[in-house]
Amino acid sequence: METYKKRRGDRKDGRLLRELDSLHFITGIIYPNRCDNEAYISVKVDLTAMNAYLAKKNAEEKDFPYTMFHLVVAALEKTITLRPKLNRFIVNSNFYQRNEVSAAFVVKKQFSDKGAEALAFLHGREEDTVEDVHAYIRQQVTECRSEKVDASTAGMDMFNKMPRWMGKAIVRFLMFLDRHGWVPSDLIATDPYYSSVVISNLGSIKLKCGYHHLTNWGTCSLFCIIGEKKKSPFINEDGTVSMRETLELGLTIDERLADGYYYSKSVRLLEYLLTHPEELEKPMNEEVRYE
Repeated sequence: METYKKRRGDRKDGRLLRELDSLHFITGIIYPNRCDNEAYISVKVDLTAMNAYLAKKNAEEKDFPYTMFHLVVAALEKTITLRPKLNRFIVNSNFYQRNEVSAAFVVKKQFSDKGAEALAFLHGREEDTVEDVHAYIRQQVTECRSEKVDASTAGMDMFNKMPRWMGKAIVRFLMFLDRHGWVPSDLIATDPYYSSVVISNLGSIKLKCGYHHLTNWGTCSLFCIIGEKKKSPFINEDGTVSMRETLELGLTIDERLADGYYYSKSVRLLEYLLTHPEELEKPMNEEVRYE
């Protein structure tokens, strides 16, 4: 990722895009809210190659096996790295290019109705590979399932201890700071809505894929839902039909960031990476020939 000298108008988490064409400049003004500009895309992935790849990787990795989730996270990180418009966000009617590729997800400390949740936040690097993503997730999951207190959620807990009018006033003030990129870093260090992409693995709790909204809080412009695996029919070249294990992904995106053609190519890249997982062993910034 290119480095730029910070200029007036830039945020600590993103660079103000000054070279926008007039159409996109106006778009951020006449359509100011992220939640009003959501587009939903459903992607069905053939898991044949992924299952074979996972079996190969886990022949040696026993302590913390590779899973489908690790590959999806790595594929999303690589897609966003190679398709940088996916890593933009609009706040206060201004377009910004995010300074890093990041991903966030919720870790369930215990699979029960009363099990607490913790927030995991992955900071990507251009030289990362799927092995780095696997190691990072292992570290994050271990920390999240420990008794370590999350400073972000601990900071929010104080609002419940205040008079209601005071708590509301402080939250409104934080929303003002959010619009200008001035929220204290400690409060949003693991806030998923300040990441490039939020990932929710509903398949792990036996739920189907579906739509998830974006939020006007924060800067996240991409949400990915991972559904439950299932068998689906595929028509072979000879006209016969075979049943294969598939995975459905639901992507909610901010449609203001790019046109349909750009999003179409980005989705095809994501699907290619998941059906050719060996590509994830290369650095995130290494180009992929997928068309």
